[in-house]
Amino acid sequence: MSSLRSVAFKSFSRSQTPFARFQQRRWAQVHDVRFLATHRDPNQVLDKYRSKLNQKAQKEGFESVESLKEAHKEKIDKLRREASTILTPEPPAPSPSPSQKPHTPPPPPSPQTSQSQAPSEKNSTPIKALSSYLDVEKIRALPPKEIEALWRLRHASNPHSICAVIPLETYQRIVAAARQNPQFILPLPRTPTEGQDTAAAAAEDNTGADIHFLQWAFHPPASSVPSAVNTHTSTIIFTPLAAYKLHGSFAQPHTTITHHLDLAEEKGLVLMHGQVMPDSGVSTTEATWLVSCVQRFYDFGGQASGRKGELLRMFTRGDVQNFKIEELMTEAEKL
Repeated sequence: MSSLRSVAFKSFSRSQTPFARFQQRRWAQVHDVRFLATHRDPNQVLDKYRSKLNQKAQKEGFESVESLKEAHKEKIDKLRREASTILTPEPPAPSPSPSQKPHTPPPPPSPQTSQSQAPSEKNSTPIKALSSYLDVEKIRALPPKEIEALWRLRHASNPHSICAVIPLETYQRIVAAARQNPQFILPLPRTPTEGQDTAAAAAEDNTGADIHFLQWAFHPPASSVPSAVNTHTSTIIFTPLAAYKLHGSFAQPHTTITHHLDLAEEKGLVLMHGQVMPDSGVSTTEATWLVSCVQRFYDFGGQASGRKGELLRMFTRGDVQNFKIEELMTEAEKL
């Protein structure tokens, strides 16, 4: 029976709630030991050692203990001062070492310093600037046709490169739609195998196309000299929809598009450059098709003024009842 009580008590003690334990300690008191000092009554000490003090006084030729104390008053006072207890001693403040000197705030930057640092802060985008492809200062003096020819020539030797020159007005319409609809899907028609026509390929699969997911992003201008028009650098990344569903934001894009606005204000041109990842399963020709579809669905004042623009808005709204992949494919093939 006693063993059962012992087990029950241990179980209860382990199961006590923090609130119960807190109640048990509610009357506990905490003292700061720095404020505690012991002081004995001096008369008690004198009575305890009076006989020895009388012997000491007679030995040194004094009539009483009081005369002995008077003779050694200075020595006794000195010993008392040395043995006295300081009630609230405070640790001495450590002298600052060279590595712990008080920190003084730096002086405010001068206007010249602020102006010199402003371009580097604005140029913090990871996107390559147009100056990494062309000598921007030299081509500013050229007419638009020659700039376009140089831009295409610059990327002609790269088999994984896509380039284009977009009129500023067209780009502004596309970007306005992109800010409202930053994501979309585009179909990439499958190439029929040898001896198989397009109708047979479509019959094997209801869609007859691979679906790719595109995302817009806007960054600070890559140029160190932004202007009223060159206020940003926009990019588009293309990812197979199946890969995006599987990996989400960690999916590897196969094509990246960058728009440079360095010459937009002076020449009215936006230089576009795209890079297709090798061995991504998408050829440069197929990526070019997807890029051309961007204008068809995002240029609301041009090619996307009809049903294409409606499909883009429905995708953004999540209108799954009216958004049809078959209709998307039909509109994508219309020029």
